Amino acid sequence: MATLASFGPGKVILLGEHSVVYGHPALAAPLSWGMTARGTPARSCQLQLPPKLGRAGSILLKAAFARAAEILGRPKVRVAFESDLPTAMGLGSSAALSVACSKLLLQASGRPESLEQIIDAAGEMERIFHGNPSGIDHTCSAQQRMILFRRSNGKERPQVRPVQCPKPLKILVVIVGERPATKTTVAALGERSKRWPARYQRIFAQIGRLATEGARAVEQADLEGLGDAMTVNQGLLTSLQLSSTNIHEMVQRLMKMGALGAKLTGAGGDGGAVIGLFREPEFTVAQLTRQGFQCFANQIAGPRAL
Repeated sequence: MATLASFGPGKVILLGEHSVVYGHPALAAPLSWGMTARGTPARSCQLQLPPKLGRAGSILLKAAFARAAEILGRPKVRVAFESDLPTAMGLGSSAALSVACSKLLLQASGRPESLEQIIDAAGEMERIFHGNPSGIDHTCSAQQRMILFRRSNGKERPQVRPVQCPKPLKILVVIVGERPATKTTVAALGERSKRWPARYQRIFAQIGRLATEGARAVEQADLEGLGDAMTVNQGLLTSLQLSSTNIHEMVQRLMKMGALGAKLTGAGGDGGAVIGLFREPEFTVAQLTRQGFQCFANQIAGPRAL
């Protein structure tokens, strides 16, 4: 067996954080940054742990890898990971790792590549990482295209609809600081929604409607409409107590710099990542970089220049 490699892209959620857990649609897109898994022949199915990974992270990764290996036949390969994606920032790093790992194990097993098998194995890894994830992160990463995603009830597969844009759609991603663990943020929101269910369900439903409207705007290349939906979504996320001073200030900074819309992406909290929708974000990336911010531009949909 030759040396193998596979890639799992990170993701951004343009519209629909948290409401997707409650059965409403969300709009997500893959990034060109992500995780690469590399495999070399070995006597057994083995995992090379990334350097500087703490004890808790090592335990989780070992368990997740063992689960995927079990599903995909334990091929005789040693798997290592490389990342060009900021981790623990709401950009789907664990899902990107899960997809890259599942793809590589499937390759090493000699089976035909199957998107369904990759999604299933990556989903099992994500359950070990996060407990009860919505499924949007690893599904978007595996499909490598923008999707409108709705979680299903019971054992049915989620509803996934590809969303295409006739024009290039570009965003700017900027890191605003460390954030709490996703489980912590989700648990606190869950407690509030149980205490005041009618109030929170109204907000979740409105966020879901924004996701559907945003998908329609993408398909019509209505960037102003998409940007407005993103900014409104940010206001609703703030009402859910998922934003912070750092996030709010960056959203306002991006809007003043010409963003058509801006919002947090991912679980939220005190930090993480903020995304801004720009027609041409590269100049703003240069400005923010000079100001000391970690950021990058990404085209997430639409035709690409040759």
